[in-house]
Amino acid sequence: MEMVSKIACFVLLCMVVVAPHAEALTCGQVTAGLAPCLPYLQGRGPLGGCCGGVKNLLGSAKTTADRKTACTCLKSAANAIKGIDLNKAAGIPSVCKVNIPYKISPSTDCSTVQ
Repeated sequence: MEMVSKIACFVLLCMVVVAPHAEALTCGQVTAGLAPCLPYLQGRGPLGGCCGGVKNLLGSAKTTADRKTACTCLKSAANAIKGIDLNKAAGIPSVCKVNIPYKISPSTDCSTVQ
């Protein structure tokens, strides 16, 4: 199962790199950008490239619609991926020294994100 996850992340990353740059942020971009965070969030590895992915994602989310998309995608991923430590997820902005305009939590109301 772990190998399938790694392959899926790699394919998703390739799609994001090869795809033409669209104006709106997509869930694929969010997922690919935060893939380096998974080992850390699942307690299987160090923070690694997570902060770089978070900072790139934050820079890509320029509009309110982009930030709402990122929020919704993060919530979906948090519910879909097993073994994520939600306290670590909520602490990523602090650990990575970035300001995210919403709390990283499955209970966040993404419709209120500005």
